[in-house]
Amino acid sequence: MRSVFKIGAPLVAAALALSACGGTTNDAESTSGGKACDLKIGFFGALTGDAANLGINIKNGAELAVNQYNEKNADCKVTLTSFDSQGDPAIAPGLAQKAVTDKKLVGIVGPAFSGESKAADPIFEQAGLNTISASATNPALSENGWKTFHRILGNDATQGPAAAKYIKDILKADKVFVSDDTSEYGKGLADIVKKDLGSAVAGTDQTAADGKQDDFSATVTKAKSSGATVFFYGGYYSNASKLAKQLKDGGFTGTFVAADGVKDDGFIKGAGAAAEGAIITCPCLPPDKAPEFVEAYKKAYNSEPATYSAEAYDAANVFLAGIAAGKTASADMTAFIGSYSAQGVTKNVKFDAKGEPAEVSVWAYKVTDGKIVPDQEIK
Repeated sequence: MRSVFKIGAPLVAAALALSACGGTTNDAESTSGGKACDLKIGFFGALTGDAANLGINIKNGAELAVNQYNEKNADCKVTLTSFDSQGDPAIAPGLAQKAVTDKKLVGIVGPAFSGESKAADPIFEQAGLNTISASATNPALSENGWKTFHRILGNDATQGPAAAKYIKDILKADKVFVSDDTSEYGKGLADIVKKDLGSAVAGTDQTAADGKQDDFSATVTKAKSSGATVFFYGGYYSNASKLAKQLKDGGFTGTFVAADGVKDDGFIKGAGAAAEGAIITCPCLPPDKAPEFVEAYKKAYNSEPATYSAEAYDAANVFLAGIAAGKTASADMTAFIGSYSAQGVTKNVKFDAKGEPAEVSVWAYKVTDGKIVPDQEIK
């Protein structure tokens, strides 16, 4: 793992101070004295449904970057357009088909979730529409040879082992019960955690993937009978909140551990007192490491930035830098992203040949006094 990123005011200012857009594009009409204007960046993810909070966090981060860009480029503005997938892989292909028909759309911040990414990314690849996800973590996504695929955060091949390491080294657990929601994200992550825990896995189970399951009594019974002192869950906050509450109510006294799909206030609201002490891993930067971004976000939205807001902000700024440089044709934007290297608010943003970030860190967060707070970087 890499060390904590050092973010200063000059670096944040540099990320925001993008020059006016220029050049021409094969994909959009040129106006305003020859400059390619009225271009769009898309957000693709859940704005409604059981995982909407996570999507809204990401959309807001991207929107903040676009609004700040437009303040400096009033004669040649960029629009953020949203594609609400509801986090549903079945909806994603239709939305992707709609997105690729918009010739003014130069890039997508997203898709937000691994399942919808698997469904939509082949369509984006075929059309040459570049994507930078701020939250999709399934490792297999970068193994398809897609030239337009990129993500700003570490995948579950780094988060899974980090979660297992925390469970073994910090929680000192020798018996762990592992469950997942059968989704592309949840199952993939849980499988990695199980592999790294090895013989410490005392039992396993699966829940529904749609967030609408209400009765987890069978899982609670299995977990209690396993003798586990830690319960790891791969899935999203809607299921996790109900599961954590029923585990506590059912007499399970171990520590509840989950990953980034659970890092949302919706988990605390749903689980209530049962959320207290839960551990949540995330390949995302604690807000206090980027105070200038936090201040700008709070001013814009009257709330603290949440999971992946900062990562989405960095992703949008890559596209905005490409627009500013006139790299708005599909192939030009792909090449621009491939050679991009600049300090963002979360890290020095740079991608390898598969679209993975060059810098990765994983943090453990803990629910303390009803809030999700940083615990430590898992190195």
